[in-house]
Amino acid sequence: MGLIRTYWATALLVTLLVGCSAETPSSKKTVSYPDKNPFPSTYSATQQSPFVIRAVNVLTGTGEQREAVDVLVVEGKISSIGEALNVPGKTIEVDGKGKWLTPGLIDVHSHMGVYPSPQTSNHSDVNEATSPVTARVWAEHSVWPQDPAFEKAIAGGITTFQVLPGSANLIGGRGVTLKNVPSVTVQGMKFPGAPYSLKMACGENPKRVYGAKLVTPSTRMGNMAGYRAAWIKAQKYSDDWNQYLEKSATDEDLLPPERDLELETLKGVLDGEIRIHNHCYKADEMAQMIDMSREFGYEIAAFHHAIEAYKLAPLLAENNICAVMWADWWGFKQEAFDMVRENIAMVDYAQACAVIHSDDPLQIQRLNQEVAKAMSAGNRMGLDIKPAQAIRWLTLNPAKSLGLDDKIGSIESGKNADLVLWDGPPLSVYSHATQVWIDGVLRFDKTRPGVRPTSDFNVGILVPGENRP
Repeated sequence: MGLIRTYWATALLVTLLVGCSAETPSSKKTVSYPDKNPFPSTYSATQQSPFVIRAVNVLTGTGEQREAVDVLVVEGKISSIGEALNVPGKTIEVDGKGKWLTPGLIDVHSHMGVYPSPQTSNHSDVNEATSPVTARVWAEHSVWPQDPAFEKAIAGGITTFQVLPGSANLIGGRGVTLKNVPSVTVQGMKFPGAPYSLKMACGENPKRVYGAKLVTPSTRMGNMAGYRAAWIKAQKYSDDWNQYLEKSATDEDLLPPERDLELETLKGVLDGEIRIHNHCYKADEMAQMIDMSREFGYEIAAFHHAIEAYKLAPLLAENNICAVMWADWWGFKQEAFDMVRENIAMVDYAQACAVIHSDDPLQIQRLNQEVAKAMSAGNRMGLDIKPAQAIRWLTLNPAKSLGLDDKIGSIESGKNADLVLWDGPPLSVYSHATQVWIDGVLRFDKTRPGVRPTSDFNVGILVPGENRP
């Protein structure tokens, strides 16, 4: 009898265990947050033969200058840098003697594609000026991939750029980072894996736009109240979704919160997935925005048009915030009056992240010269800035502000082969980009019209070989 009892007890235990294991999956359901990337990048780089640029002078983007070295590129990545490198068979040789090499230049504040060329009112898609908070809109949905400005920019060495909404609104929407490559669709230009950005705007612009419509904000205090009200809503939305995701796996009857495109973007910021790029001229307003970021628990990647960044550069360094600046634009409105030409140099001297930008379809073609102007201003005040240091303002520092400094912005082994070969010192007004590679693919060659891209929009307008970058 003892053996029989033991047998049945064992059988019953096995049955219970099997039953439990069978019921466990059915007691749970798979739940997830709405798709965070419904418009994924379709960009891919064509496989290219290895190539080596021989005996070239290099500004690495890390603050270092190297002379007469070789740079080897394999499978779209920088493989090695050194003197008289041994290279694999069938490696293409590029003569760099007497020339200069820099990382691909990066403009973090562009409206190419959303303020396309030629500029016409029916093609102006940069400001959704219908509400002070329009976090629901995405700049990529306005980008015209055929904008002829792209080809002018690559002739100036621009390989990566961020397209932002305008500054009419307190919160203007998502920005997108693009590779400067020809494509029929914006998805074919999107930098794979690049974080989205959120454009915010301080100061005169939003209060002027909405004050003129006799709605809030019409003052700077109205601006701050508008931001805070939006973040309060975003915090609740984020909490509601987080609670749903935590409880819904075991509660079949729990319904998800109602989707809200505006609050999805703001939640992305609170979750650390979307980076704040904040139009903000004045030092006092930058400090207020930093306080507000602490109140709601998010980080600011960069202040743009930061005319008064020099006044609080140590605070920017302390908070790991980049200042995105012009070399010498000033005075076109009241909040732009207190500019100094030494702005960029002084931010850099304070060991904050200094970045130069265009915000202009013409200036983007010569940002290397804008760096030279800012460097010269710093040197006139005695800072002794070398080109190897200054080029970071257009390479590694902007890559940092975009969250892409592990991939682009410097000439280091393992990084993407975004490279610009110059016929003279890169910061000289007399120098030109002669060849530009993106992910190791030759995208521009000044001497070979067949390599130089043009927009479909130009077909039938431009004569081949003429009127080109």
